[in-house]
Amino acid sequence: MTNLRSPVAKGSSKSAEATKHFMMQRVTALALIPLVIWFCFSIALLPQVTYEVLVSWLKSPFNFVMMFLTLIISFKHAHLGMQVIFEDYISNLKRRSMAILAVKLLSYLSMAIGVLSLLKIVVGGQ
Repeated sequence: MTNLRSPVAKGSSKSAEATKHFMMQRVTALALIPLVIWFCFSIALLPQVTYEVLVSWLKSPFNFVMMFLTLIISFKHAHLGMQVIFEDYISNLKRRSMAILAVKLLSYLSMAIGVLSLLKIVVGGQ
C-alpha cells in the first residue's frame, strides 16, 4: 500500500500545529459541557434574577471560579472555531491572516473585559 501522507505535511511544524489546534478545540468543547450545564442550572435555581441576587451569587467563590472558567474557555473555543472557518473559506492569505488576527485580538480583549467585570462585581459589590 502506498503512503497517502503528503511529504510536505509529514513531520512538519504545520502538521503539529494543526494537530494541537484540533486537540485544543476538542478539549475546550469538552470543558464547556459541564460548565454550561452548571451555568444553566445555577441561573435557573435562583429565586429571582435581579442585579442584587446575581451579585451575591457571583460573590460565592465557587460560582466566581466557575464563571471565570466559563468565560475564558468560551472565548478560547470561539476563537479556535472562527480560525478554522477562516482557514477553510478565505483563500486570500493576507485577508485570512488579518481575519484570524482580528478574531484573536477580539477574543483576548473580550476575555480581559469579562474578567475585569467579574472582578469589579465581586470586589466592588454594587
